[in-house]
Amino acid sequence: MDLVLNVADYYVLTPYVYPASWAEDGALRQIISLLVLTNLGAAILYLGLGAISYVFLFDHDLMKHPHFLENQVSREIKYAMTSLPWISVPTVALFFAEVRGYSKLYDSVADSPWGWLGLLLSMISFLFFTDMCIYWVHRFLHHKLIYKVFHKPHHVWKISTPFASHAFHPVDGFLQGLPYHIYPFLFPLHKVLYLALYVFVNIWTISIHDGNYRVPRALTSVINGSAHHTDHHLFFDVNYGQYFTLWDRLGGSYRHPSALMGKGPLDLIRRLQAEGKLDNEKAKEQVNGPNQRRASWKEE
Repeated sequence: MDLVLNVADYYVLTPYVYPASWAEDGALRQIISLLVLTNLGAAILYLGLGAISYVFLFDHDLMKHPHFLENQVSREIKYAMTSLPWISVPTVALFFAEVRGYSKLYDSVADSPWGWLGLLLSMISFLFFTDMCIYWVHRFLHHKLIYKVFHKPHHVWKISTPFASHAFHPVDGFLQGLPYHIYPFLFPLHKVLYLALYVFVNIWTISIHDGNYRVPRALTSVINGSAHHTDHHLFFDVNYGQYFTLWDRLGGSYRHPSALMGKGPLDLIRRLQAEGKLDNEKAKEQVNGPNQRRASWKEE
């Protein structure tokens, strides 16, 4: 994060914002700057990438689904934008520790333990490490003593849009983001690669909420895509993973996506349209089959 801070200092903060008496390496100045930059960056990534996904990838027919809430998009955005500033507070504490040199982040490929191969290995290990951690954090958040307070707000969006991607309770959002931030304190990682992975994580989080259920056939059983994560929102205790299906398979929580078996949300919408029941209260009743009733019971 110090790369972003240095650029901001050079072009904006030092010449136009802070008085000359505030040294660039002052702790208070760095904390204030990181708070502003983190909130600004999070909002730009969330709203910008979310809007692109909503316009070009999200299937708007999903808004006809009986589980799609009234004014859902604006509610998702409002909840996310209210939570992000709170999530940023503990996140900035970790960024501050990075800036002060307590992490294993490095500037040059020459500083990598294994050169360019080290960059590749760190990228792969980052994905597998964070996927493992998020699986268990996510599963912990579904524990009956935790779920109602912290994770249930995110499950309000049973048929999500890209804007549901960051619509978390602040504690939920921070805990699920924590693995990304603790990785560079445990393992060497290039600073530019860290920023690139940070952007990628945001893109991926949006992508698994975008309602685009197309997955290359060869990757269906390996990659946790939007089709997989939609079933998590609908059936509650399946498909906790972030990128891969590995830990769901090991943990016994894997469910093959309904959307890839002709039983997904869009299939229900087409069936209800064909039966002329889409605008009926019966439509809501028809989606509450045994599995959905079981999920609803667990969420109480």
